[in-house]
Amino acid sequence: MKKSDFSGDDNITLLAKGVILKGEIHVEGTVRIDGRLDGDIETKGQVIVGEDGLVQGTITAGTLISSGRIKAKVMATESVQLMKTATLIGEVHTPALMMEIGAKLQGMTDMGVTSWSEELPKLPGSVRDLSAHRAKQVVVLDNKDSRGEGYR
Repeated sequence: MKKSDFSGDDNITLLAKGVILKGEIHVEGTVRIDGRLDGDIETKGQVIVGEDGLVQGTITAGTLISSGRIKAKVMATESVQLMKTATLIGEVHTPALMMEIGAKLQGMTDMGVTSWSEELPKLPGSVRDLSAHRAKQVVVLDNKDSRGEGYR
């Protein structure tokens, strides 16, 4: 028996292309949206929005992977991945956000950073001082042009 490409659980909920659902989805495993959902998704697993998928509402999940369109408040405890065809409009709350070139994000992101240390982090000993690699000033030794005449 061929193993699924999903996260390894057997609990997969599919909203197929052409299906429109208005309401809520609450599951433990993976949810794949290839149709349209006007409502909320809640899972501890993955939410996958396919290229033809559209979600308007709220997404609460462990991981969100999207190639489709989302207009929602997204809360992912692990990560959000926006593939090159994805468009996300709304709020994103996640510790890790990855976007392929071509993905579009409009809205607010919160990755849990509330402040930073005033002290700059120390560079490892293997990193050299970048000022040592600055370009050196060039000095012209011959002040004559190609015709043999001097410059003024």
